[in-house]
Amino acid sequence: MKRLDVKQIDVAYGKKQTVFEVDFSLEESQIGCLLGPSGCGKTTVLRTIAGFEKPTKGEIVLNEQKMNDSKTFVEPEKRQIGMVFQDIALFPHLSVVNNIQFGIRSWNEPQRGNRIRELLELIGMSQFERSYPHQLSGGQQQRIALARAMAPRPSLLLMDEPFSSLDVELREQLAREVRLILKQEKISAILVTHDQDEAFAMSDRISVMHHGKILQNDSAYNLYHCPANRFVAEFIGEGALLPGVFTSEDTITTDLGEIAGTLRETFKKEDKVEILIRPENVIVADTSDYQAVITARYFRGSGFLYTLKTSGGSELQCLIHGSDSLPIDKSIGVRLQIDRPVIFNRTSFGVF
Repeated sequence: MKRLDVKQIDVAYGKKQTVFEVDFSLEESQIGCLLGPSGCGKTTVLRTIAGFEKPTKGEIVLNEQKMNDSKTFVEPEKRQIGMVFQDIALFPHLSVVNNIQFGIRSWNEPQRGNRIRELLELIGMSQFERSYPHQLSGGQQQRIALARAMAPRPSLLLMDEPFSSLDVELREQLAREVRLILKQEKISAILVTHDQDEAFAMSDRISVMHHGKILQNDSAYNLYHCPANRFVAEFIGEGALLPGVFTSEDTITTDLGEIAGTLRETFKKEDKVEILIRPENVIVADTSDYQAVITARYFRGSGFLYTLKTSGGSELQCLIHGSDSLPIDKSIGVRLQIDRPVIFNRTSFGVF
């Protein structure tokens, strides 16, 4: 069975440790993602899986074969892993066909020809087989780089910021296309990116990284609706943390009224907490007793995203659909609509 297990790996450069106890698994045909800000260690993890870096602790197991332990180290070229890089790195002097066949030169000619035709049809570029990289757009070049990496039928494909040089709209479109191609080829893959839209469009599982650690490995839905800590809550999607106080076993009092729920055992009366408020949780209500002032406005196509300041000084965001914009400094009535609040205090996390 094709499977990747990354088991408690540490990575250090000299005396400086950069990756701490990274642990996750990838099932056959599953697409994973290492998501986080620049410098969080995600590319180091990818390079360690590829064999370009050696972990100081832990194991990497691919298809039930250990890639490393205290006595073993499998060289990168023997790991059956394909890679797609940020800079694409196509050979400029080679045609599309010759670029794709670079990794399968040892195959016989009929096998090579069949595989190249199969991949060109799969990526929708059969008519470009005689073209050269400089004659292709950025998106087309990235498709050829993907086909080249997939040609030898690797057990695992690693992609390091593969769409970062493309414009935003093409980036997300290509991420969706690549996902379909990988699923059709039944190739497991790991994407490294700092762009959550890319991660959401392409991945089955996402590992959010910060300071060399995985803070949460989950589906996109759970990362957005059930973040495990403050960093994930603020990094994923848009939102803010609204201060509140538990005034009874099932009620939190905030600047915008009371939020009711079932108190988990980690919280008690008078605990000071913070509630995650997404833009969709803030509803404009002219009849509300609670007011907030518009301090900023951003056009979002179908409507406007507003930054609001409450009477207590907290900032929230509110998405209002429609073509008419509200003026800055206007005071509006708002209420909260939260079915399952995500709450934090200084020492714990809870959802109720």
